[in-house]
Amino acid sequence: MPGDTGFPFADAENDFIRMRRRQVLSRLAAWLRREPDDVSIMLPFDEVIDALGRLGERRLGLKVIELESIVGSVDRTRDFDRRFRPTSGRVRERWQRLALATRRGEAIPPIEVYRVGDLHFVIDGHHRVSVAHAMGLKTIDAYVTVIRTRISPEGIRYRGDLMVKDLRRIFLDRVPLTGEARAAIRFTDPWDYAELSESVEAWGFRLMQDEGELLDRATVARRWYEEEFVPVVRMLRQAAMIETQTEAEAYLWVICERYRLIRTHRWDDEVFTAVREQRR
Repeated sequence: MPGDTGFPFADAENDFIRMRRRQVLSRLAAWLRREPDDVSIMLPFDEVIDALGRLGERRLGLKVIELESIVGSVDRTRDFDRRFRPTSGRVRERWQRLALATRRGEAIPPIEVYRVGDLHFVIDGHHRVSVAHAMGLKTIDAYVTVIRTRISPEGIRYRGDLMVKDLRRIFLDRVPLTGEARAAIRFTDPWDYAELSESVEAWGFRLMQDEGELLDRATVARRWYEEEFVPVVRMLRQAAMIETQTEAEAYLWVICERYRLIRTHRWDDEVFTAVREQRR
């Protein structure tokens, strides 16, 4: 590597010092940019799984994985940052020992990880991952166990994203949509999932009152999507009332405005005229 002295022990020490310096500079840069506190924090595996809902697991065995795909840890989130740079001098002795062994070409055991979607979480081997980053490697050998979850991990970047996933999972427990209907309901603000849950349940209650029949959650969810959500979204598009927001965000906004302005759950020209005027 550039800047090496040719003495493995000294170079291993310098590797650690360089990684610590990068970690400190990264924290300073994040502070100067006023980035959220969780930008550089390693994703905690347990919190991710709690948010997504665990279904099961399957061992894949030994695989070669991308270092960039390793974003979290089972239990060592305080010792390393999101890029597996040491956050203190506490891990120095073991880190340098591994770096020295790597530089000498000694065999390094594979790490062990959980795979969630395209993301990997370290069970064992945090120091090895950190040293591999310091050496400029792109891949690492790992024993992989795949975790299946109820909600897709797609879109998770930072710890703050877990609230969105958690509230979406709860929403789908209360409103068990499937297929296209499930994919159509997307919010940026996680609390919108809770508000929509209550709205759908209220719609289902009125439906059961009208029909004099008890319906299960899956039936209410399906009928709400087909009989309420899709027609309203179609009308919103025809009225040019969906702009930058998602269909679900536009729907939630307009039903709240409808009830606030007119105190009714019906849909007619009077409703749309009042809501459209309010938006101007």
